[in-house]
Amino acid sequence: MKITTIVLSIIALALIVFNVTQLNFSHLFEGDSIVALITIVLSLCAILLLQILRISKRIEKLSKQKRNV
Repeated sequence: MKITTIVLSIIALALIVFNVTQLNFSHLFEGDSIVALITIVLSLCAILLLQILRISKRIEKLSKQKRNV
């Protein structure tokens, strides 16, 4: 699970970098720039959700260890 979240985070980061290059800063909310902005925001959301999943799995593991002690 840890490797999967890392790989997906790297893919989302690559999407952010790619879409930043697609932005037209003089017309930010027109044409392809709006699509790039939406994709950047969605990629940031995906990274945030993956980090939450990772932290919850770590908490679950720690609570199981605590119960067994």
